[in-house]
Amino acid sequence: MTATQLTPPQAEKKPPRRARTRVMGAGKQLHAGPVTYIVLTLFALVSLAPLVWTAIAASRTNTRLAQTPPPLWFGGNLFKNLQTAWEEAGLGTAMVNSVIVAGTITVATVLFSTLAGFAFAKLRFKFSNLLLLLTIGTMMVPPQLAVVPLYLWMADLGWSNQLQTVVLPTLVTAFGVFFMRQYLVQALPTELIEAARVDGASSLRVVWHVVFPAARPAMAVLGLLTFVFAWNDFLWPIIALNQENPTVQVALNSLGTGYVPDQSVIMAGALLGTLPLLIAFLLFGKQIVGGIMQGAIKG
Repeated sequence: MTATQLTPPQAEKKPPRRARTRVMGAGKQLHAGPVTYIVLTLFALVSLAPLVWTAIAASRTNTRLAQTPPPLWFGGNLFKNLQTAWEEAGLGTAMVNSVIVAGTITVATVLFSTLAGFAFAKLRFKFSNLLLLLTIGTMMVPPQLAVVPLYLWMADLGWSNQLQTVVLPTLVTAFGVFFMRQYLVQALPTELIEAARVDGASSLRVVWHVVFPAARPAMAVLGLLTFVFAWNDFLWPIIALNQENPTVQVALNSLGTGYVPDQSVIMAGALLGTLPLLIAFLLFGKQIVGGIMQGAIKG
């Protein structure tokens, strides 16, 4: 009797391996490569260079800044120069005035621009296109042309050297109205407004419970841009205000006077004037960026 040789069972053939393809579905996050990080780092360094140089110059003396080559690292006079700039320019009062002016302008601009943008985007009334065209057309007029008549108007009201002189002309801007209108055209469905009206909501409730939540991302962006513009505005405040009741930019103008201006003190004042903007962005930057992304996803 011969032994039969048993053959092992044949291994199942595996299908050929396919090349992996990265299909990014909804909710998945793209991963940046090293080149992206290098480019972003370079852009960040270039963007931070003026601020870093301002801090370096503010920490040096005027004599050292006049030498060649210029200093490339921090010195030991930063706090002394900051104190000198604070006292010479009277930045305490100026900071308070700038917060009042920039805060009031920001709140008013965001509120009125949102209401006007909603009206142009979703409401139907006569001459709406003509009014929108006229609003956009005001952006083409240089603001310098309105300085003289605006100053005469404020003088007739008896508001010379008062903060309302700076606040009143910028309570709403054509850019803000156009910006909010363009956003609400796509971000706010007309059906949502009609549903709210069917449920018996008044116009005020529609604006508060429908328009404002939908416009929140754009309102955050417009608020940041308006606050930065109002804080840095120099032309109209230097005409309407004086050194007794200044904003930050008007107060910093006094640091450049003298036969030999102290550049280190001027840079220290500029650094103090920039710090509130940096603090505001550090506190609210995440919410603003999140609002932008939220608006982009909804759009």
